[in-house]
Amino acid sequence: MSKAHSIDLERVYGEIAIGQSRRAAARRFCVSASTGVRLARRMAATGSLAPARQGRPRGGGKLAAYRDRLIGWLETEPDISMPELALRLEAECGVSAHPASLSRLLLAAGFTVKKKDAVGGRSRSR
Repeated sequence: MSKAHSIDLERVYGEIAIGQSRRAAARRFCVSASTGVRLARRMAATGSLAPARQGRPRGGGKLAAYRDRLIGWLETEPDISMPELALRLEAECGVSAHPASLSRLLLAAGFTVKKKDAVGGRSRSR
């Protein structure tokens, strides 16, 4: 993943704003010519030199549409395992999901794994 550029690069854009060419301004501050071009393009498009957010937005994914259904299944059958839940999701909804993905979704929904008894059986609770 690339790093966001430093706000110090505003100096490069400052040179461009006073009439220097993009390549000459980049050369003066020892950055690549493409950086000068990208900075000028970003300022023209957004009005700011601040770096854009990186990564995928949160809250999406293919399991988001099935969140309430999964929680309902888990509340009616709290001892169901993640592989069993994945099989049920595939059988009833036609959606293939890895058990770890289901676990992450349920952890984000507030479920935790609690020991049920001394024998080692587990159940999920909120």
